[in-house]
Amino acid sequence: MTVDPAKFHPESFARGTRQRLFAAFGDSLGFPILLARGRDPGRTLVVTANVHGDEYEGVRAILETFDELDPAAMRGDFIGVPVVNLPAFWNGTRTSPLDGANLARVFPGSVEGTASHQLAWHLGHAVIARADFYLDLHSGGVRYRMPSMAGYAAADSRARAAAEEFGAAVIWGHPPPIDPGRTVSFATERGIPWIYTEARGAGRIHPDDLRLMKRGVRNLLIHLGVLEGEPERVPVRTRLFGNGNTDSGMTAAQAGFLLLDVEILQAVAAGERLGRLVSVSGEALEEYRAPVNGIVAMTREFPVVQPGDILFLLAQLEE
Repeated sequence: MTVDPAKFHPESFARGTRQRLFAAFGDSLGFPILLARGRDPGRTLVVTANVHGDEYEGVRAILETFDELDPAAMRGDFIGVPVVNLPAFWNGTRTSPLDGANLARVFPGSVEGTASHQLAWHLGHAVIARADFYLDLHSGGVRYRMPSMAGYAAADSRARAAAEEFGAAVIWGHPPPIDPGRTVSFATERGIPWIYTEARGAGRIHPDDLRLMKRGVRNLLIHLGVLEGEPERVPVRTRLFGNGNTDSGMTAAQAGFLLLDVEILQAVAAGERLGRLVSVSGEALEEYRAPVNGIVAMTREFPVVQPGDILFLLAQLEE
């Protein structure tokens, strides 16, 4: 069923039902909406995935979770958007082939902007704004690796409590202000608590990451009272802290082939070598060293590098 996102009202659908919808707008733009309305009223969990088109773990997690939900056993609503960024999804790229934009940097968007700005506007106002709690599923995509984790706004006790319940062994608290342009900054501006995930990426769906995301969605539904039961608890073994904006990571100044010296979640000292760039003949081009003591929170795994590509991101351990 096709709907106008400006006219999408979950309450217009009967309770105790599941709906597979498609929100269409602009020039052949849109995104799917999976709506499960509980038999009884309650809170609403909104879950999105594939804001970046080369991140697939969350797509499958939402599809399978939706199929497994029984609206008759729910108190409240589940709204899932398994593929937010269809142009990038079909292109297999992080950014949109229509305008080259990183969708995670253009919120709240505009109805009169480029395709990505229109998408951000409609997703934000039609879907995210309806959340009592918001979860955005990300991963390292094709080119990057990140720890399988849940990130949250450190200043929001609601978000921290949800991150603790999510079921990730690694959680990452981000101090204010939350950088603008993101889905979660849109939620922040509306007072909606949120968490997001990262996973190892590499353009594949690792079974452990799929389990993490599905467990996390179910745990949040229990946490919000939408489902009954006890969350599946996983001890938190690593607590990271810091901005977390991948755009602030260490970048390459020239083209080359990247050789990594470190692994995800490895502790490094200031000055320690993280990796090096060589030419196709093996000649040394650049070295990358840790600017401060920290924990390796992101590495570029796709070794072919162009000038300006982000290579490494460090975080700190929570004190």
